[in-house]
Amino acid sequence: PNAQRNEMEPIRLTLEKGGSTIPDNPHEGEEFGYVISGSVEVHIGKEKYAVGEGESFYLYPDEEHYISSPAGAELIWVSTRAPTKRWRLRWFPG
Repeated sequence: PNAQRNEMEPIRLTLEKGGSTIPDNPHEGEEFGYVISGSVEVHIGKEKYAVGEGESFYLYPDEEHYISSPAGAELIWVSTRAPTKRWRLRWFPG
């Protein structure tokens, strides 16, 4: 993702069997992902986390990080840059 021009950049990502994203260096911002189908491994520094279909992940990219999928997967991945201001969401039920 290239969230340098936008506050947030959502992408739909398909990883083929054995595929991965390019390792990304630490940066400011936040990242969120939702696995639509298949499963992925989220690599952050030396740690690895399994995320399955219907599950999500959220990370602060303060270490090298990337996503891989031994069996293939489709996911939504949202990357944000460092916020220029904090937003507050308020919800008012019916």
